[in-house]
Formats: sequence, C-alpha cells, structure tokens
Amino acid sequence: MSAAPTSGPLTCRRAGPLRGAIEVPGDKSISHRSLLFGALSTGETRVTGLLDAEDVHSTRKAVEALGAIVREEGGEVVVTPPATLREPGDVIDCGNSGTSLRLLTGVLSGVPGLSVLTGDASLRRRPVRRVIDPLRAMGANLSARDGDRLPPVVVRGGPLRGARQVLPVASAQVKSAILLAGLFAEGETTVVEPEKSRDHTERMLRGMGVPVKVSGLEVSVSAARPAGGRVDVPGDISSAAFFLCGAAALPGSEVTVRNLGVNETRTGLLDVLRAMGADVWLANLREVAGEPRADVTVRADRLEATEIRGATIPRLIDELPVVMVMATQARGRTVIRDAKELRVKESDRLAAMGETLARAGARIELYEDGCAIEGPTPLRGVEVRTRLDHRIAMSMAVAQLFCGGEPVVLDDVACVATSFPSFFRLLDQVAARVSVGGAP
Repeated sequence: MSAAPTSGPLTCRRAGPLRGAIEVPGDKSISHRSLLFGALSTGETRVTGLLDAEDVHSTRKAVEALGAIVREEGGEVVVTPPATLREPGDVIDCGNSGTSLRLLTGVLSGVPGLSVLTGDASLRRRPVRRVIDPLRAMGANLSARDGDRLPPVVVRGGPLRGARQVLPVASAQVKSAILLAGLFAEGETTVVEPEKSRDHTERMLRGMGVPVKVSGLEVSVSAARPAGGRVDVPGDISSAAFFLCGAAALPGSEVTVRNLGVNETRTGLLDVLRAMGADVWLANLREVAGEPRADVTVRADRLEATEIRGATIPRLIDELPVVMVMATQARGRTVIRDAKELRVKESDRLAAMGETLARAGARIELYEDGCAIEGPTPLRGVEVRTRLDHRIAMSMAVAQLFCGGEPVVLDDVACVATSFPSFFRLLDQVAARVSVGGAP
C-alpha cells in the first residue's frame, strides 16, 4: 500500500467490509462560526477540536484581516477580538468556502468601510443574490459580478435596520448571514424559513450571551455583541457520512464514529439509514457547549429503498451525494426530491453524481430537484471528474467499494483538503484491503 497523494489523480482500489472505530475531524460549520463569532465578541474565545482544513483556514485569515488575533495555545485555538472590526487592507480571499463568503457578507454589511470578498474558480461560480437581496432590504450596500449574481462581492458597510425576512428555501448560510447583520442593525431582525435548517448559529450565539428568540421556524436577534467563551467542536456528521453509508451498504461492515455531533438539525442521515433498514445506535450521548454528541455505530443490513424529501432535506443536504451512492445498493426505487439546493453547491452535485454513477452502471433518473435510483446494482470502475468538489471525490471513493474490485480513478483529489484532509487515511484504516496511488 502506498500513501494517497494530496493532489493530482488518485486510483482507488479498496475492498470491504469496513470495520473499526474512528474519530472524524471537527464540524466545519461550528469551526467557521467559532472563529467568526470569536472575532465579533467582547472577550476571548477558546476553541478545542477546530477543523484543520482549507475552508476554515480561509475564515481564520479573514478574521485576522479584520483585526482579530488567532493563535494556538496548549491544544486550543484562541481568538482575541479587536475593540471594533476594522476595514480590511486587501481583498478577502475565501478560497472554496461558501460559508466564509456568505457569513462575512452579513457581518461586513454592518462594518464601516469597503470590503471585497472573492474566492477560487469554483466559489466564483456560486450564486450570491439570495444573500444580497435580504441584506439590501436591511439597508446594506452590496454589489456583485454578473448583475449581482456571482462573486466577487463588494461590501460598503454602514448603518443597517432590522427587518423580517421570509426565505423561499431553507438555508443555514443565508439565515446566518442575515442574523449576523442583525447584530449590527437598529431594531429586531427576524428570519422565517420554510423548513428548519441547521441551527448552530442560534445555539452558539445564545451560548455566547446573545439573546436569540426562536419560535418554530422563526429566529430573531437584535443588536448585540457576543461575550466569547469556550467552544468544544464535535466531529462532523457530514464527514462521518462517507463511513456510515459505506458501512450500511457493504455486507459484514460495522463502523463506530466517536464524539460525533448529533444536533437534531443535522441528523437526517441517521433517520434515512434507519428507514432503509441499517442497524444504527448511539452510545455515550451527552451535550457539551450546547451541542449534543454521541458515539454512533452503523452495522450493515439488507437495505430497502426509501423516499427522502421535505423537512428531511435541509438536515442532510451535504450528505446526499454519498446517500445516492448507498441507494444504488438498496432494494427498490429510492427517490430524493426537494433537493434543488444541490445544484448550487461547489458543483451541480445532482448532475455530477447522476452522470458519474450512470457511467458506473447505476440505474438513475435525474429531476430538477432530485433523482430516483433503482437498486441493488453492482457498480463498475469509472474515471471521475471531481469538478473541484470534495464531496464528489469522497463519495466516489466510497462508490469504488461496490465496484467488485475494479478501480475508480479520481482526476484530482486536492479538493478533499477543503474539508477532510485525513479522509483517505481513515478510509484505509477501516477498509479490509487497500491499494491507492497516482493514476495508473
């Protein structure tokens, strides 16, 4: 076995079953917010378990450009905020991180001065109008490329007024951008969603002393500064999904992921696994720093098709690419609907996964907002264009486990470092047989 490269092409030749206990890196959503909320605070913030990956590095560089001091100390990351956020001296490069760009757009709308937010080629293709429009309704002075549709985003910070915003699509990033702008606004700011999205922003702001009102699908804040404090970041369920879905579908598998975040707004995957017949159980359930966590075990069983739609979708939106892989191994017709959000991620994930799985032999029908997958279907080896999308790369590495020993060739795995640099090492740890390396 040779170590997997960190960039360039990668040939995957692994075999199951998957067995073992692992810990995945810290939750990406909570890691971003730890740094950003720490920079907004009146006091110091100490973070344990912060995700060490490129997306979070982008947020760190951004808050440092705004005057925060971020340092490592005794296994913790310490954020010391400035008295007031300052105008950045240069363009803020968010890399591949849509979370960084969207949340910073909300914050900087209330910070006097000129800011420009940009990112890599993938991020510059991701739409921003749905963030710009509600912030403009609060008085924000914003502009973007291609008729305010695409980054870079130019922010001229100034006074904001609270507003009631009704979102057409549930989005934690859009909701959070509005709520963060609301911390700088005169009057109350309210966000109403059609379905409940992940609620890390609400939990963390409340944990840092900000009065946050939650009533059903409505969340409200008024002008305030967080107090800082301690944040303990649990493992990321979106990262664990690759192992849990692989274990559920691969006979003889049993995988435990320790210290995993199980916030109810993020556990749609566990509900789907149970609905499909996998054995799923939680041990050592506890709450730390306002976020529930547990040791989650999944054992393979005969999977049955299911329908995934409605309120479940925001609770597993990032996990859907690997759920599509798992569905190829389930008996019957798995239907995913209401997932149009997948088309505006780092890539059009519906199109990318649909095209790639079809070439691998899957029986799949695409819709504008989802897909239908017939199974079970043995897959075959395939060459994969990852499209600079980490979740496409990792999902197809899992798909290779169902290819009867045939290899899957990923054209470039550098994108994996945006969220999960240790992915291939952990997959090697639980797989029965491994052979990885550059393109043959």
